[in-house]
Amino acid sequence: MTVTARQPGIPHPRLALPTPQAPEDLEAFQRWLNEAIPMVSQLGIQAMQQQDDWLEWQLALTPNLNDKGTGFGGAFTAQTTLLGWCWITLWLRENGLVRDVVVAEASQRFLAPVTQDYRLRCRPSEADGPQQLQQRLHERGKGRIQLTQQLYCGETLCLEASGNYAVLPQPPV
Repeated sequence: MTVTARQPGIPHPRLALPTPQAPEDLEAFQRWLNEAIPMVSQLGIQAMQQQDDWLEWQLALTPNLNDKGTGFGGAFTAQTTLLGWCWITLWLRENGLVRDVVVAEASQRFLAPVTQDYRLRCRPSEADGPQQLQQRLHERGKGRIQLTQQLYCGETLCLEASGNYAVLPQPPV
């Protein structure tokens, strides 16, 4: 993909869907994400991994420092929202669907200061959330899913977040 300056009102080209024979290339997805959403390159994402029903990022603290030398809550809010968006976008891609996703509602609860590099994990809030979403998409062409994000410094849980994400109907051709 050619890197060009983003312009308001002009959608970024979509990333081609993975083939059934090849799983999602998370490094290629992250490169696309950096181009599609310019602020992503400033968030300190060092690695992305996916397993079963969760998606996890490893992040550097330094780009997310506040004036006190700990993690900036606003950065974490952006990261948790974006991580949820990535979770549902990757789930849709895995299921061969190209759809727009938006966050409908989000909340965070800060539990402890973030004082070192950290990991942020996202998963469905309900075990059957993906199956419910798949059913709604089949029946109505749109749906929602509640996702939970948790931020850990080592073994310390520093933040819990929740987001309700809407998968929009496929636009008419």
